[in-house]
Amino acid sequence: MDARQLKIAAAQAALGHVENGMRLGIGTGSTADEFVRLLAEKVADGFQIQGVPTSERTARLCVELGVPLYSLDDLPELDLTIDGADEVDASLGLIKGGGGALLREKIVAAASARMIVIADESKLVDTLGRFPLPIEVAPFGLAATRIAVERLASRLGLSGDLVQRPDKDGAYLTDGGHFILDASFGRIPDAEALANGLAAIPGVVEHGLFLNMADAAIIASEHGARTLLAKNKQE
Repeated sequence: MDARQLKIAAAQAALGHVENGMRLGIGTGSTADEFVRLLAEKVADGFQIQGVPTSERTARLCVELGVPLYSLDDLPELDLTIDGADEVDASLGLIKGGGGALLREKIVAAASARMIVIADESKLVDTLGRFPLPIEVAPFGLAATRIAVERLASRLGLSGDLVQRPDKDGAYLTDGGHFILDASFGRIPDAEALANGLAAIPGVVEHGLFLNMADAAIIASEHGARTLLAKNKQE
């Protein structure tokens, strides 16, 4: 199977966890897009859900395909979120934010009773960090925030380029109007220490380390889709 077929396979398996009438967080990214397309087919056949999108991109696709949407203020407590990931480790720690929606993705995931991640097997890693870590930052004080992140990385024995994400018209802006610094740290031996350190930097709005949030990960390969459960999690 090619890359898109693997994404469709993971999305199809995840759809089996969505029940009629659910309040559903809907993720962002190429794999989440495939989930939206499959979900829209069920909705067209009469399946009912209340969807909360994690980005303007996802919202546009849902509107185009007829998936009913609500805001998180309308539905502040969700039953389930289905979202993709840029990396997944054995404990279901994640790196997310390659699509720039990490802040809304984390808010929606935290508001959900369960989170299921969908990905192809190329996203599995032994240790997080192969994919550059997105760090969403406030435009004000960008230079000071960058220095603080670099100092934190140094204390944790991490190094690598810290690059402001570009866009075709200049600096990339998230849906919330923030910049993103992509940190190519390589292996992150202590993701929890890095997550806590980043959260303590005032200019950091959010980071792409999603730790202890995913309940399950559906991983697709040419041999089919398999489900990995987080420790102490039961479906």
